[in-house]
Amino acid sequence: MGERLLIFDTTLRDGEQSPGSSMNLEEKLEMARQLDRLSVDILEAGFPIASQGDHDAVRAVSEEIRRPVIAALARANQLDIDRAWSALQAAARPRIHTFLATSDIHLKYKLRKSREEVLKMISFAVGYARSLCPDVEFSPEDAGRTDRSYLIECCHAAVEAGATTLNLPDTVGYCLEPEYEQMFAEVKARVPGMERVVLSTHTHDDLGLAVANTLAGIRGGARQIECTINGIGERAGNAALEEIVMAIHVRRDALPVETGIRTEELYASSQLLTRMTGVAVQRNKAIVGRNAFAHEAGIHQDGVLKNAITYEIISPPTVGMTSNQIVLGKHSGRHALVQRYEELGIRLTKPEIERAYSLFTELADRKKSVYDEDLIAIVEEGFDHIPEMFTLKLFQTVASSDGRSTATVELEKDGEAFHDSATAEGPCDAAFGAIDRITKTPGTIVDFSVHTVGPGVDGVAEVTIRARFQGVEFSGRFTSHNIVEAAARAYLQAANKAVYELRRIAALSADRGPSPAHENELVNRYFPGGY
Repeated sequence: MGERLLIFDTTLRDGEQSPGSSMNLEEKLEMARQLDRLSVDILEAGFPIASQGDHDAVRAVSEEIRRPVIAALARANQLDIDRAWSALQAAARPRIHTFLATSDIHLKYKLRKSREEVLKMISFAVGYARSLCPDVEFSPEDAGRTDRSYLIECCHAAVEAGATTLNLPDTVGYCLEPEYEQMFAEVKARVPGMERVVLSTHTHDDLGLAVANTLAGIRGGARQIECTINGIGERAGNAALEEIVMAIHVRRDALPVETGIRTEELYASSQLLTRMTGVAVQRNKAIVGRNAFAHEAGIHQDGVLKNAITYEIISPPTVGMTSNQIVLGKHSGRHALVQRYEELGIRLTKPEIERAYSLFTELADRKKSVYDEDLIAIVEEGFDHIPEMFTLKLFQTVASSDGRSTATVELEKDGEAFHDSATAEGPCDAAFGAIDRITKTPGTIVDFSVHTVGPGVDGVAEVTIRARFQGVEFSGRFTSHNIVEAAARAYLQAANKAVYELRRIAALSADRGPSPAHENELVNRYFPGGY
């Protein structure tokens, strides 16, 4: 048995800062419930100072999720720390996580402060947080590019002030494995009082080294790792929880630690996050990708049929992935459908079950077999926690030989029908334009992807869209045999989210009166910054 490694999940905080991955309060709660089932040790629920929405989400998670430590992020100042503590009041096991940049690059260009000033800020922030909460984590932002001797001073100041966890982030994904491992070894050896403190990793994937560096940090003495489901996060993302956990699970011979993660919940966690954010996992993604346990080469197939261990170092059920490709058909009942949804990490209410079953039977009548991807696509229609502001009733497109297309769209809102038309280079763009004219919230397509769900000609088109509305990105996804319909409905999902959220913020500003803080709330909600 190896030493216990603590899993600090920051999907709801750092992960949510990934463009297009924002979640509302209900979505955060649903994801937090799944992370609890996964048995993460620490759950970082948000950045309360960023917005009222983030504060409320941290508070809601603190009230409901009782087993793991609930952490809230705060910059190294009293206002942030007070706001974090306010959101954590109901937590059974609260943690204040405060951070401050320490590299000379950040001190010169971002903070415009001297090393001495930063040391005083660290001592004050950690000491003040500790006066409120017995569990305080400190992160010297950009530790990987911080002068090592000065980093030792910063860590010493934090430990003396009462930090119980020291997190050494490779904020910009700059470090190579030997450098990151050595940093931990030096901090552990040179900072007085480290026997009372847990060392933690936090790595980013800018050079594709986040998971490798996390494992290097463990070798250097870290006993907590910060990570996210599917590796989502700022820029190229964070270290992927599922990859680290399974590397430790498979290579017990080389990694002398163990986790408390329920690995059979990994696939469900990945699928739920994909549904929440609309950000699909690449097919060849390790552990949870669609091709992770697929074998096409004849030699591989022959080996796997004789004994799976020839080409699989992990069995699919270990991570909660079924090896049975065909799941359900038109003769399947509600119970089988609900059971498979639960295996995918999707819990449905009774009305949602009826809606899902109705859509499932319609699809099963058109297809011989219904796959996991189909089931996930079904819940994308009508199960978004953001209310539908507009509903697509009908659309029609006409293409001409000169390359121009015209789309006519009918949307319904509060029982009233709205019609409009638009012309563009293609039918999808024309449909988007007609929707924009009705919603009066025009968007710009940031990402548009189409792939086939299901095998061969029996497959349907799944369209995933990210669109920017007034500087903020929202996502939508829909599946249909008609690509243009799928695109139009996916875009309308994103537009509905934008209309709802923008109006919500406008209402908040009207209720509270105009102020710079309220005017900037939407931007802060989606781009709160941090390390």
